[in-house]
Amino acid sequence: MKFDKFTIRQFKIFLKDHWVVVASSVAVLVLLGLSIIGFMGLESFYRKMQLAQLPITFLVYIIAAVISAVIYVSIMFGRFGKMDYKKVQGTKVNVKFADVLGIDEVKEEAIEIVQLLKDHAALKKIGGKIIKGLLMIGPPGCGKTYLAKAIATEADLPFFSLSGSEFTEIFVGVGAARVRKLFEKARRAAYAHGGAIVFIDELDAIGRGRQFSFLGGQETNSTLNQLLVAMDGLQNEQENVVVICATNSPEETLDPAILRPGRLDRKIYIERPTLKGREDIFKFYLGKVQYDPAIDISRLARKAVAKSPAEIENIVKEASLICIRDKREVLNYKDLSEAMDRVNLGIKHRKHMTPEERRLVAYHEAGHLITLYLLHPTDDVFKASIISRRGALGVVHHQPREELFTESKEKLLADVKVSMSGYIAEKIKFKMTSSGVASDFQNAMYIAHFMVWRLGMGEKHIGDFTTIPESQLSDQIKLDLNNETELILKACAQEAEELLTKEISLLDRFAKELLDREELEYDDIDAIFKEYNKQKYSPSSNPIA
Repeated sequence: MKFDKFTIRQFKIFLKDHWVVVASSVAVLVLLGLSIIGFMGLESFYRKMQLAQLPITFLVYIIAAVISAVIYVSIMFGRFGKMDYKKVQGTKVNVKFADVLGIDEVKEEAIEIVQLLKDHAALKKIGGKIIKGLLMIGPPGCGKTYLAKAIATEADLPFFSLSGSEFTEIFVGVGAARVRKLFEKARRAAYAHGGAIVFIDELDAIGRGRQFSFLGGQETNSTLNQLLVAMDGLQNEQENVVVICATNSPEETLDPAILRPGRLDRKIYIERPTLKGREDIFKFYLGKVQYDPAIDISRLARKAVAKSPAEIENIVKEASLICIRDKREVLNYKDLSEAMDRVNLGIKHRKHMTPEERRLVAYHEAGHLITLYLLHPTDDVFKASIISRRGALGVVHHQPREELFTESKEKLLADVKVSMSGYIAEKIKFKMTSSGVASDFQNAMYIAHFMVWRLGMGEKHIGDFTTIPESQLSDQIKLDLNNETELILKACAQEAEELLTKEISLLDRFAKELLDREELEYDDIDAIFKEYNKQKYSPSSNPIA
């Protein structure tokens, strides 16, 4: 029977790791054989006496051994040096690249790494070295861990997965010892299988900038130092060990030493999925449940702008629970819409408001709704409600029609107008306002202040004045900036007032619909605007004229 070199290597490692057990087993067998030979030479009476005492003797020895072992381990080791580095074969991880959705461009880089792990002879031929470290940076829930598992599965290599927080401990030196043990096991696995992958999630737990202070940080420093040394050692090893790290924190928070070439050689920036990616993710998770084929998945994807794959999975799970609660077997669009509202806005709480208070809330939300639909250049209204959620008495939920990576002045001004329009609607209809405008004012003033103080969108001054200590700004400049902020608020309030005064019949209609139905979906809202021959705002149109 022939054995390949990896099988022989695995047998050698087994003997090296377990030689004490093997030697002890052989010694026990020899002693047991000698005891049996001596026992058979005894007279019948003594032989029976020995047999009668044997079970009790064994029981006493076993109890004593267990008590001694527990006391020794508890006192000498405790839990501080213990850490379970379980080796999992890549194929048992069983996450394919096809399962990683919404980050297709990132997958291309990961596929290249897998190809090098499988066959890096061509790279060695030209004198190059395989990538030894990979850093994945991105928001939570976007597939960093999933991608690392997919790399291990496709490469079919042993996979060691753990979190950065598992290295940290109150006693100095424990984290460094754990790093040494982890990389020793990874090298052994790579020697036996031709390669290994170490995945460290939440790298920022041990990879933040080192603190050189007597007040603390020594344990984290020593752990990071050991990790740096271990990663340097991989460059001189023949074994194919690749370290994959992931973090949600900004790259600037990590220690520069761990980011230099030779350690984490390549960085992959993972973003939230695009519209096409969100459609694929919805299809994937809806494929695991019974759902109505008439559901418009592209519409769901548009409504889920900036949602991560984990958030989309949570929406489908929540929708399934709603479907089960209503005692139905097929999930429909209403379930998904309600689940998305529950995730975005919170659970409904029906408060017992007076009729006049409900009417005030209805007009307040109708003002937001009309201004948003007719004046906002980028956002759509997806829902309007006068049911309390997260402390708010009502809500108008809106999302951008598509991904936006910058915000224009027109968009920011529209945000201010929408925020001010609830206050304006109350003022027009009731000739007074309520405390419900507090959060709207807070949002509007923050945006206007941001535009003037940071983005240079005022009329008189240009620049980011927040970079200058306030004590170094003259009183005149601060007065000018604050005046420009107030001018933006007044101009936006005036435009919203002109619109709502002109569209008073539309304001009354939406308030009545909200009072009667409590919630209006996108289709309901759009149908009413079309009934009044109103179209969504576009930069080339003027709804007031």
